[in-house]
Amino acid sequence: MAEFGALSLAPPLLAIVLAIWTRRPILSLFLGIWSGGVIATGSIGIGQTFEWITGAIADVFHANILVFTLLLGSGVALIWRLGGASAVRNWATSRLETQRNAGAATWILGILLFFDDYANTAIVGSTMREISDQLRISREKLSYIVDSTAAPVATIGLSSWVAFQLSMIDEGYTALVESDDYAVSAADTPGVFETFVGSIPFNTYSLLAIVMVGVIVLSQRDYGEMLDAEHRSWQTGKVNRDEAQPLQEVEKDLGAPIEDRPMLRTFFAPIVVLVAVTLSGAFWTGYQSWLDEQAEADATTSLETAIGNDGVVQVLVDVVGAGDFAAALVWGSFAMVATLLLIGLAYDLFDLGDGVDTILEGFSLMLTAVTILVLAWAISAVAEELGTGRYVAGVAEGVVSPAVLPIVVLLVSAFVAFTMGSSWATMGIVTPISIRVAYELTGTFELMPVMVGAVFSGAIFGDHSSPISDTSVLSATFTGADLIDHIRTQLYYAGTVLFVVVVCYALYGFLGVPWMIFLPLSVVLLVGLVYGLSEIDAQRKGLAPRASSTDVDRTGREPEAEPGSAPEDLD
Repeated sequence: MAEFGALSLAPPLLAIVLAIWTRRPILSLFLGIWSGGVIATGSIGIGQTFEWITGAIADVFHANILVFTLLLGSGVALIWRLGGASAVRNWATSRLETQRNAGAATWILGILLFFDDYANTAIVGSTMREISDQLRISREKLSYIVDSTAAPVATIGLSSWVAFQLSMIDEGYTALVESDDYAVSAADTPGVFETFVGSIPFNTYSLLAIVMVGVIVLSQRDYGEMLDAEHRSWQTGKVNRDEAQPLQEVEKDLGAPIEDRPMLRTFFAPIVVLVAVTLSGAFWTGYQSWLDEQAEADATTSLETAIGNDGVVQVLVDVVGAGDFAAALVWGSFAMVATLLLIGLAYDLFDLGDGVDTILEGFSLMLTAVTILVLAWAISAVAEELGTGRYVAGVAEGVVSPAVLPIVVLLVSAFVAFTMGSSWATMGIVTPISIRVAYELTGTFELMPVMVGAVFSGAIFGDHSSPISDTSVLSATFTGADLIDHIRTQLYYAGTVLFVVVVCYALYGFLGVPWMIFLPLSVVLLVGLVYGLSEIDAQRKGLAPRASSTDVDRTGREPEAEPGSAPEDLD
């Protein structure tokens, strides 16, 4: 493979800068991919450009995610057409009467759906969009809450993410054992699962990103571009700015829903089916793969014996890790659409022709999101082909000391994820390298949990800050937000969390402060920064740090209340 050095940074950086500057992600991504084709081939590069794009579609995992996304679009369309969204809005309005309550419900729901980040964004975004609009929460704020409780939760919960992370740790240890440069045997390396568990406190970005959402939601304080978005939404009722280009516009594309019999079951039944079928499918495929591995190893270990030997958690991780989550998501979304179609026919809300038409309209809802997803995967393939991640990791490899190593690994992982738009690709590249570097510097495995946590933290931050990240695209899609607006507003909060993580790693590296001390301190610092930055930015802009404290009611009129008071039903 040819080495392109610093030139390998050009395509992803071009795509990211153009996307943020022009607010046209599709054009920007295509130009980034094309520039990669020019660099790779030394010519006009059109053939290579489309080879990358079609390769992204041909990948089985990506193809499954595309089908899942299209089917989810049909599910959203059917829920809307059958009046499920209206039923939820009516039910939630009497229970989630304030922005704080609605935001907290979104936050908690995001934490509970820990098993997959894609399913998390789809379910939480679609569930909470209507009530958020009713309460004048900006789409930017909703997208932030959804995005920041998707990957961060999945990376520490029982999910496909954990299984992938375990495999990367194992790869790093295996490389040490097989290398002639180190006198390391398999017996010398710590357990992979033990390392992962030890890394959780050092996956500080993910932990604090979840906390940050709670702080923002409960305090109702904002700063940066989110403060402007929240004031716009509260005062004018415009949940998106006038020039925004939402990735999904259910109301405009599908028209008025059927209001004859809005029923909660129309909403919750298909969601339950989606979750149940997806989890069942993932566990079933994982269990079958586990049995196949036992057969290949000529082992006769039963599931009960394995649990007795390794513990239920380890066996669960093995089974989940072997599961085909992408295929399970397709099965779950298909079951969701089938359930909605049956509900519509059973309650005589539409005929079969109308149901099929709605399914096809749901596909069209997702065309922009699917296009951006394909191009985002293609630009990631460009970065991989040109060696972007390996170049960045290699540059940083020799410029470290044990004390500063966690910070360096954090920032390198963040930059790699930012330019590649993939936290998984980042983990795959940086985890084995960071394990090797840590062993070279210390000659022990003491720093391994710290290294692993730093890689995961940086990868998730890069994912949150990049407009070419698939989870960012899906978060904006299912909340109906403009992708670039979502990234621009979220970046202030993600950057704040990253700063606190750097402080934590500095306390650990230079002063030896353990995680059970720096984590509580980091939460206090995070709360202080939110309050301080919101006050400073609000004063600078002549706004209130809490948009909902402004005297404007749902219609945009001045309320009939004493000056200075907020609308009772919203604040």
